[in-house]
Amino acid sequence: MTHSLRPYGQHRAPLPPAESPASGVPSPRPPGPPQAATAGAGAGAAPAKQRDAFFDNAKYLAIVFVAMGHAWEPLTDHSRAAEALYMVVYTFHMPAFIIISGYFSRSFDMRPDRLRRLITGVAVPYVLFEVAYSLFKKWADDDPGHPISLLDPWYLTWFLVALFVWRMTVPLWKVVRRPVVLALAIAVLASVSPDIGDDLDLQRVLQFLPFFVVGLFMKPEHFQLMRRREVRILSVPVLAAALALAYWTGPQVNSAWFYHRDSAQELGAPWWVGIVATLALFGISMVLTSCFFAWVPRRKMWFTVLGAGTLYGYLLHGFLAKGSRFWGWYEEYTWLHHPAGEVFVSVFAAALITVLCTPPVQRMFRFAMEPKMEWAFKRDATELARERARS
Repeated sequence: MTHSLRPYGQHRAPLPPAESPASGVPSPRPPGPPQAATAGAGAGAAPAKQRDAFFDNAKYLAIVFVAMGHAWEPLTDHSRAAEALYMVVYTFHMPAFIIISGYFSRSFDMRPDRLRRLITGVAVPYVLFEVAYSLFKKWADDDPGHPISLLDPWYLTWFLVALFVWRMTVPLWKVVRRPVVLALAIAVLASVSPDIGDDLDLQRVLQFLPFFVVGLFMKPEHFQLMRRREVRILSVPVLAAALALAYWTGPQVNSAWFYHRDSAQELGAPWWVGIVATLALFGISMVLTSCFFAWVPRRKMWFTVLGAGTLYGYLLHGFLAKGSRFWGWYEEYTWLHHPAGEVFVSVFAAALITVLCTPPVQRMFRFAMEPKMEWAFKRDATELARERARS
């Protein structure tokens, strides 16, 4: 959903300016109505901005890691290699998404058109997929007692709740001093507060909040810094060390810490461990996310176009990811736990998420992911004035 000042080409695409319009990430919705952009160009205004390849590439690669992480989860009990990959990927894939979400939320305010896009591009898909996931669990897991509750997000829908809350708080972060420090303090307090409960998955909303605020205050030069050659070179031993550490410590580490959905007490640890773990994981995640960004291509690739469909892939692949557990595929096909099977699972997950991000799939499910819902909103006075001016 990011846009650049010049169209894709063979040369390296620049990062968008700090004033670039915001959009929800990984939502595929563009920043403004396409018809308005077209009309403006016809009236002699500046041409519509094009998507920036770097961020579309980053979103696609991150969603591939999300899918592979879900595919590796059942393998971690019997494979230390899969466990190490799983831990490292879970350290940076969602932080990368959330940082980009914050970066492209900088211009969010309570303007009517942006509120409409927030409702139709985030709130409505949350309601539809929360209901769909709950019905799927009732059927596939033979669990008729599973409730349909919009207050208790199940599985992947937590991200939509979090994105909605984070975007609504953008004006607040713009007026406070030291916003990142404040967001970290909130995350730390959440990690030692078991009474928060499961409503709206607030533990995740609050514990992942610092990454959103970091993205909110990042500038194009920060991404340029991560693209420097020396950062790329340094990222290789850093990632290798992270994998080695994860391989060594994997059996002793509770992977639930990486989900950020529970307090320290709920994970059986003293309250002070939540403070240490939250700060340590934030630092580690920022380092590994920087390593990830360092290797994201800046030019247009074959998969760049798929960056616009990452929310589609994210939500749709969850049915198969959960279905594979409900239907016992990993227990029935034991060869999946062998090295060749682990490679197959990884390739299959990457291929599946790639297909689910393609334009045909986007067109098929746009009614749920990007409903227009013009019947539900008043016509904006500015939009009406523009239509009168064009007629």
